[in-house]
Amino acid sequence: MCGRFVLTANPQNLQQEFDLSTPPVEVQPRYNIAPTQPVAVITNEAPHQLTYHRWGLIPSWAKDMSMAAKMINARSESAAEKPAFRAAFRRRRCIIPADGFYEWQEQGKDKTPMFIHMQDRKLFGLAGLWEIWQDPDGGELRTCTILTTDANPFMQQYHHRMPVVLHKEDYPLWLSPKEEPLPVLQGLMKPYDEDAFSAYAVSKAVNRPANDSPELLQPFNQQRLL
Repeated sequence: MCGRFVLTANPQNLQQEFDLSTPPVEVQPRYNIAPTQPVAVITNEAPHQLTYHRWGLIPSWAKDMSMAAKMINARSESAAEKPAFRAAFRRRRCIIPADGFYEWQEQGKDKTPMFIHMQDRKLFGLAGLWEIWQDPDGGELRTCTILTTDANPFMQQYHHRMPVVLHKEDYPLWLSPKEEPLPVLQGLMKPYDEDAFSAYAVSKAVNRPANDSPELLQPFNQQRLL
């Protein structure tokens, strides 16, 4: 799954990596992005612009916001058929930029937070879906979810699932405004290359969503966890 992630890249790197029309100057470094918070997304509605959506998808037909907290992830294997995700999978896809995410490694009764990142520390794009929900007063709320897939061999030591990380050459297809054939889209829903990742332990301070500072990314001596 993917329950916390990081985006610290500067606006120029974001523009270059995702072919944005202008640098998104409103972006601020985030070290502990958590569910229900605003997250930076690039939608197939505006594939050269970075906007913000609330993390936790609310289907357009939902009566209230209560299901959002349970919709931070969507299984890519079934998203095209599930009522909550199928319309978005066909017509409302997005990329969620990140330069790392957290996963918790079980060690007996303890869980150690691990920071997962590309070995070259480059930005990457997570495959996501987005929706527009109208509240009872007529207000509009844009929300999103992150797609997951089976963990690659590297990630299996931490969790049996991982976010769908897209290859850069597949960004245009995923952000196509058209209803692309489902088999073509589903072909992108696969584990990313296992040798691309690296990981290290970080402080349990990341467990609290209120903590959001560069210190969270400092390597943490695992002996101090005992």
